[in-house]
Amino acid sequence: MVSAENDSHSTTTEATHSHSTVSNKPHRNIGKSMRTVRSKLFPRDHARCVSDSLTDSLMELASRNNKSVKSSVTEEQLLELSQALSDFSACSSDISGELQRLATVTSSEPAADVGREPEAEVEPCLGFLQRESFSTEIIESISPEDLQPTVKICVDGLQSTSVAVKRSAAAKLRLLAKNRADNRALIGESGAVPALVPLLRCSDPWTQEHAVTALLNLSLLEENKALITNAGAVKSLIYVLKTGTETSKQNAACALMSLALVEENKSSIGACGAIPPLVSLLLSGSHRGKKDALTTLYKLCSVRQNKERAVSAGAVRPLVELVAEEGSGMADKAMVVLNSLAGIEEGKEAIVEEGGIAALVEAIEDGTVKGKEFAVLTLVQLCAHSGRNRGLLVREGGIPPLVALSQNGSVRAKHKAETLLGYLRESRNEASCSSP
Repeated sequence: MVSAENDSHSTTTEATHSHSTVSNKPHRNIGKSMRTVRSKLFPRDHARCVSDSLTDSLMELASRNNKSVKSSVTEEQLLELSQALSDFSACSSDISGELQRLATVTSSEPAADVGREPEAEVEPCLGFLQRESFSTEIIESISPEDLQPTVKICVDGLQSTSVAVKRSAAAKLRLLAKNRADNRALIGESGAVPALVPLLRCSDPWTQEHAVTALLNLSLLEENKALITNAGAVKSLIYVLKTGTETSKQNAACALMSLALVEENKSSIGACGAIPPLVSLLLSGSHRGKKDALTTLYKLCSVRQNKERAVSAGAVRPLVELVAEEGSGMADKAMVVLNSLAGIEEGKEAIVEEGGIAALVEAIEDGTVKGKEFAVLTLVQLCAHSGRNRGLLVREGGIPPLVALSQNGSVRAKHKAETLLGYLRESRNEASCSSP
């Protein structure tokens, strides 16, 4: 598996953070095109377009674990949908590249995170835990015979009475767990997990951030997932998701998603209250935070109860807004989650109520090749058994783009567009037969 650290592609490259997008839902009159409204609210800015995609390997894991949901979309088609989500490594730890920056600054120099006011205490200067500068290279150059005592020093440091020592120990465990599975195994076996979990509630934001990222990196090893959940980390990760810095929230979301790769964890994560803060991150997080929230919601919402929780928490409105948003690179991903929520009646109703049919018609007109596929698949979900929704689709001007898609789209898009046009003809024939 690739490294959890987001600088795995290039440890010297920082990921670009886009500012939060407009969240107010544009007013849409039935029967009017949304394109003009959208062009005013979401001007194109190709310089800000980001093309990150979520991992096929993650989605393969998801498809093996996900239980089938009765709908008009087959499990194979949902797997195709899921492949629009981006690489697990791209939405994982140290997403802003600040790890590499930490490797080159002294520990007394505060990290430049937006909205962070506290300044870190100077790290103590005794032995390994007090090195004022450290890097991935230094950590990875530790010889195998020295690795175990090094890990022990760090684990002992996590239980120090000094916040600075705890912070330093968590930071070094974070680096040790960054790239190597054998390091993750040794750290897990050394008792680090139960010592890291309390630091998730530490009032020092630096310590909390190192702890949550260390746990994320450790969670990439299958054997460590049970250690993390058994140590009571889920509720503390949700606490970080609610109260942490932007980076801490993003990494907490990714840690929850990593734990949700174990099927039985999905329901418990939802029951512990993870869905509402994930929706909040989707609403008001950074560009990266929204992507992390989308990924985690997608994984959790393979469980029906979590679909219901997501709808109740208000996930549909920001998802519809992201579908209608140009230039963010998240429209296709949002449609994947919408399609999942359309698998339950409450989800269908919420999507229609929030103007989802209009947004999906727009996606068929103006979206990417994949986006058009996802849009028509979701519309099939909405219209398969609802004459009302078919009527709304016609009123939103859906027939011309569906005809065009049935002629010029991908094989799957053509097939689904023809299916949807068949539903519309069926409704028209029924109306004709019932008229005097």
